[in-house]
Amino acid sequence: MNFTIQNVLIATDDAYSTTDVQVVDGKIVAIAPHLDVRGTAVNGEHKLLLPGFINAHTHSSEKWQRGIIPPLPLELWLAHLYDFAPLDTEKVYLSALGTAVETLLSGGTSVVDHLVLIPGEELETIAAAVRAYREVGIRAFIAPLIQDESLTAGIPAGESERNHEPYFRSTAETLAIIESAVKQFHRPDEGVSILVAPTGIQLCSDALFTGCIELSDRYNLCRHSHLLETKAQEKLAQEKYGCSAVEHLKRLGYLGDRTSLAHCVWLNDADIAILAETRSTVVHNPLSNLRLGSGIAPILKYRQAGVNVTFGCDGASSNDSQDLLEAIKIGSILHNTTERDYQYWITPRQAVEMAALGGAKGLNMADKIGSLTVGKQADLVLYDLTSLSLLPRTDPIGLLVLGRPTNAVHSVWVNGKQIVADGQVTTINVDELRQELFQRSQWDTKRKSQTVAEIEAHYRQVMGL
Repeated sequence: MNFTIQNVLIATDDAYSTTDVQVVDGKIVAIAPHLDVRGTAVNGEHKLLLPGFINAHTHSSEKWQRGIIPPLPLELWLAHLYDFAPLDTEKVYLSALGTAVETLLSGGTSVVDHLVLIPGEELETIAAAVRAYREVGIRAFIAPLIQDESLTAGIPAGESERNHEPYFRSTAETLAIIESAVKQFHRPDEGVSILVAPTGIQLCSDALFTGCIELSDRYNLCRHSHLLETKAQEKLAQEKYGCSAVEHLKRLGYLGDRTSLAHCVWLNDADIAILAETRSTVVHNPLSNLRLGSGIAPILKYRQAGVNVTFGCDGASSNDSQDLLEAIKIGSILHNTTERDYQYWITPRQAVEMAALGGAKGLNMADKIGSLTVGKQADLVLYDLTSLSLLPRTDPIGLLVLGRPTNAVHSVWVNGKQIVADGQVTTINVDELRQELFQRSQWDTKRKSQTVAEIEAHYRQVMGL
């Protein structure tokens, strides 16, 4: 676990310097030129060293439906997703492995997995994901996705009276499962953390949110949820609460500096002020918001208001990729179309800081990871600046964020342990993983969702389509 990276390029305030970076017992102990080597010497010549990024919102098991769900808005897309969700913990394990590998090879050292649970096998589902992330060695924040209302409750009622099937599991049973998961799997010092993660206001009662707040306070857990991803959810919040969803969550006490909120597309200025005041984090998922037609989150407004923002890929069937560099690129430049004053546009350096330190802040880890700082844990990524996609030489971070880097990640360390070397994951056999994913799936183009057929007419009516 001790090594010294020699002659490596690192970013300074507004330039770069060539230096050595020394890691002892998993922590950065020195950053200076011409250090005496401790442990293994690593050749950093023609390479760029950055802190690892955080894939701050994804759903790993969606990988099994990558590329197959037709162009649909979230509420109908979800119906399609759940009609064909994998009910097999081995598939959960394999898709978590795949998510970890794709995150690592696009600059991520941590993943927040808003994990969809198999009914009746909830703890087994979590155990399968934990096993995968431990084997790969990525830092994992597992946020078991919970709700206590049925799918149709997530669509506004409009003028019609609607009755929903009761959810199959009670609120108390759901909270008991999360508490068991915390006792069994929450091991932050070993790189696996459990988060409380109600899916969002659209499918969760106040009792579920309140129960999650209580668990999070008792066990010092971070909180994670979707928030106002779609126009339909904005309408629904008004129906349910008579106020905005953000105002309601503030009243419940759910917001705070350990709370990260995925999407945040449909917030107004008063909502933004609440996020700034509560120090909540916004996770920007630009690709899935485009794919599902959810809208463009007002990220530049968040940044101007002082709200912490970071990036996520979202699940592999609403994006349908886990390429973090792609999410960072689109999530940076998309807003050049929403703000005419280019002085507010996101620079590549700002994007890199959002992806690393911004992600760490949202997970209450800013004192431990997210920057190249002496004393922090060594979650590091080394990029090969001789990769064809990063040539010819100009600004290395500009090339990384604005380009389309392929095979650019050379080495990755998590907590000082090397898990990618020469562009290859060393902890698991990726060829075997590819074969497993191939053999357990088949070409498929004709899939039809029964639930979409049942709810589409009402959705179109209430959304004025």
